[in-house]
Amino acid sequence: MRVLTGIQPSGKLHIGNYFGAIKQMIDLQEQNELFAFVANYHALSGGADLKELEQNTIDVAIDYLSLGIDPEKTVLWVQSQVKEVLELYWVLSKYTPVGLLERAHSYKDKIAKGIAPNHALFSYPVLMAADILLFDAQKVPVGKDQKQHLEMTRDIAIKFNNEHGEIFTLPEAIIDENVATIPGIDGAKMSKSYKNTIEIFYDSEKALQKRCNKIITDSTPMGEPLEYERNNVFALLKLFSTQEEIEELKKDYKSGNYGHGHFKKLLKEKILNHFAPAYEKRAYYQEHLDEVKDILNEGAKKARKIAQEKMEKVREVMGIY
Repeated sequence: MRVLTGIQPSGKLHIGNYFGAIKQMIDLQEQNELFAFVANYHALSGGADLKELEQNTIDVAIDYLSLGIDPEKTVLWVQSQVKEVLELYWVLSKYTPVGLLERAHSYKDKIAKGIAPNHALFSYPVLMAADILLFDAQKVPVGKDQKQHLEMTRDIAIKFNNEHGEIFTLPEAIIDENVATIPGIDGAKMSKSYKNTIEIFYDSEKALQKRCNKIITDSTPMGEPLEYERNNVFALLKLFSTQEEIEELKKDYKSGNYGHGHFKKLLKEKILNHFAPAYEKRAYYQEHLDEVKDILNEGAKKARKIAQEKMEKVREVMGIY
């Protein structure tokens, strides 16, 4: 089964990225044909800092590889390395009703948060459709907030196929219902947009501890039992704990023997332990950037071959010279 996924290079990866998408990708590559790309064209729609975009693109690729994406099992490339996606994006625009785009929840939400409206932001779902349809992806891992975009991809593909035959595979969503919303330091959904993230990689243990200390907790005094329900630190600790460890944590919270500072320190330790192998691999790739670029170039070569074959079929049925 062919699975496709992408991530924007809009900043450093955080724990929400890992448990919400990357961990699932690592699992999927074992039994599927996984295609993964760094979505640098998509980053433009959200007002990416162009001075940092290229470096962020490389950094995301390094992080992917460090966290467990295996180039022997996964086709990994940068979106802009396969120009056919922009050609298909334009072609699909002809089959995308304006009303369909106007109903996009993501567009409305971003405008409400103060992001300046522009065509790139408005037509984001069409480029996403091109990403997916170009490679005949059968399954696409998405969060609940992206489910509508995948439904729009299917609508666009159906409209095209109805006019020109079965050119595009209709993708299906993979939504992990077991992954609850991962809270940031303020309790809201962890997101770079909200500036409430706990990043995966830090330059020092002290920096990570400082970030964990910023997690909002209640004012229960030391010596009093703590509530673990609706507790942001506990919610994050669960991500790194076995069921047996979670039950022990509940007892510790209720015992009154520990304050919030104890659990914030424990969270730091669990994060460092969990990502220790990734830290080692990341240090290696940072010292071997040529190897990273070779992996991306090889992935782009494989992706382009598929993209070119698909675009030949699209041009043929549409009479494009």
